[in-house]
Amino acid sequence: MTNLSTRGGGAATGTGDRSRPRAALPALCATQIVSWGIVYYAFPVLNPQITAATGWPAGATTAAFSLGLVVSALAGIRVGRILDRHGPRAVMTAGSVLGVVSLLTVAASPNLLLFFSGWMLAGLTMASTFYQPAFAALTRWWAPDHVRALTIVTLAGGLASTVFAPLTALLAEHLSWRHTYLVLAAILATVTIPAHALALRAPWPEAPTAPAHAAAGAAEVGRSRPFLLLAAAFTLSSFAMYAVVVALVPLLLERGYTTSQAAWALGIGGAGQTLGRTLYAALARRTTATARTTILIALGGSTTAAFAATPGPYVLLIAVSIVAGMVRGNLTLLQATAITDRWGAAHYGRLSGLLAAPATTAAALAPFAGAALATPLGGYGPLFFLLAGLPFVAALVVPWGSPGKRSESRCRWDPHTRALPRPRGT
Repeated sequence: MTNLSTRGGGAATGTGDRSRPRAALPALCATQIVSWGIVYYAFPVLNPQITAATGWPAGATTAAFSLGLVVSALAGIRVGRILDRHGPRAVMTAGSVLGVVSLLTVAASPNLLLFFSGWMLAGLTMASTFYQPAFAALTRWWAPDHVRALTIVTLAGGLASTVFAPLTALLAEHLSWRHTYLVLAAILATVTIPAHALALRAPWPEAPTAPAHAAAGAAEVGRSRPFLLLAAAFTLSSFAMYAVVVALVPLLLERGYTTSQAAWALGIGGAGQTLGRTLYAALARRTTATARTTILIALGGSTTAAFAATPGPYVLLIAVSIVAGMVRGNLTLLQATAITDRWGAAHYGRLSGLLAAPATTAAALAPFAGAALATPLGGYGPLFFLLAGLPFVAALVVPWGSPGKRSESRCRWDPHTRALPRPRGT
């Protein structure tokens, strides 16, 4: 891969002659760890304590979390359009402020109504601070070396659960769940608000030039068969993957492990994500977009089945968690590059928002659906077997959406135009 700095040792430049903000990449690495770790990964660890302390049903608290993800999915489409036009600074800074407000609301909730309201605000935070806006920023600023930049930020982001799942469990051992969220809100404010406000100040480059025949815009691509089937595959895969993430702690508690052990098993998957993402560039060089999409989604089903079939020993569960994390890490990069691999970067923000919306909605419904299905299925073990089947169905869908080997071979990023020829059939 090309080094992130420009050749010849000059100032790093992004698209055209605009300067890359040198602080943006390390800042986004830090804020992805903290945002994901606090707004997303703290909840699966704290939810058993929340339900025990309040008496609220687990299905209701999980539904509130799921509602936040639905809001994130819907808001992400609008956020993508704003990013294409204006860049990430205002969006991500405002999202960080809103994230602090949402956590304070959740922590202070005297009833489920306010608890749900807090998670709806958190959904807006997720849409404006998680991977989608970070990927849009890096894809525009770092073109044509965006894959390397995306890999770096997701390597860091993969540590979110590794850092914050055990940290949340440690705080919860000494504090109530409400005070734990207050501490986490303070960390979120301290790290993410100044980082987004100060590090993302560079001018926003003009959109990459698209070929004349592709200038019809994102709407035509969004209605095409390859796009719709790719979205369907990602939706099924995301439903299974996020149901597993949220249900892993209850699965291990059901099998007799402690909350701390369950939190470490969840957290170590983040280290697996970081490890797996170091392998993505090599995989991308050796496979077509369709082949690696099929392979990685199928591997996601295999690791879910492994969780279902492995009651212990604990060290073996840790190994499965690491492998599952490696697959999840590659799936994140797969989705981050899916648009540019097939349709270029001219409408990256909008198309990535459209592609992510159904997948994020499925991810939102997954925790609630998983909790609801666990009881009639007889526990979380059977639930994991059921979830394992969905990625295999998704893997079968992917080839049907391929534009064909000949078209796909031509669907490569052109570093001179920074756009892709439109594949036939789209």
